[in-house]
Amino acid sequence: MTASMVQSDRTMAAAFLRLHFHDCFVRGCDGSVLLDSTSGNQAEKDSFANANSLRGFTQIDQVKAQLEEVCPGVVSCADILALTARDAIVQIGGQSWVVDLGRKDGIVSIASESMSSLPSPFATYTQLVQGFAAVGMSEKDMVVLSGAHTIGKTKCGLFSQRLYGFSGPGAVNGTDPTLDPDYANVLRQQCPQNAPLNTVFFDPSGSFPGQTYDKGFFQAVSANRGVLASDAALLTSSFGASQVALEAGATSPFMTDFAISMRKMGTIAAPAGSVLEVRKNCHFVN
Repeated sequence: MTASMVQSDRTMAAAFLRLHFHDCFVRGCDGSVLLDSTSGNQAEKDSFANANSLRGFTQIDQVKAQLEEVCPGVVSCADILALTARDAIVQIGGQSWVVDLGRKDGIVSIASESMSSLPSPFATYTQLVQGFAAVGMSEKDMVVLSGAHTIGKTKCGLFSQRLYGFSGPGAVNGTDPTLDPDYANVLRQQCPQNAPLNTVFFDPSGSFPGQTYDKGFFQAVSANRGVLASDAALLTSSFGASQVALEAGATSPFMTDFAISMRKMGTIAAPAGSVLEVRKNCHFVN
């Protein structure tokens, strides 16, 4: 079912992958990102980090409904997120990985936890490492999984500070000096100052720009064409820079490395003592 969804719309690969990421980094891989807000609580999906940004909820509902018809109460929403992410990446040419099943769904979803737990597009290298370490992921995992930006788009407002009015060391005409100046000019055309909701591809290379799963993101970062500040930050550490160069190289291990780190990320557990269940409907607790 995931394959047919991605065949009809290749952009769904990035959407499914992002849902899984944003689920696992908040309260572990427990499907909490799918829960709706209530009158007394704003849920993760409605946080600033996710609102009007995450996609794929309707498609997850369709998968869940089909599974409930065949085996009711067996497959958790969290497992569906993990499986659709893997299957979507395979559909656009990525390497498969083992998805360890048996996750249960959490009953808590708090918007503020998304803001504190998800890696920020403005994060420094140290902050990125710390954020991944908080969920049991290594420095290498952090760099490798940044390669998810080989697909998908981002809003101009999340990096416009690198194009206009940048005042950090070495700033040139208000532009971040760590951004390739020619590419900065391209980005300005796509992102006028008054258009923060415009979008650009993280990686515009490949036969399907923003939809081609390959090492193109790391090649872009190596050429100082990483769009987000957090992308550019990968080059500010000797380990990060060497790992980026390796992933961008002629014998890039990106496919294998990404598969290994994705399997690891998919095992991030819910906090000890969490109440877990297999939801009948991914939007609501049972």
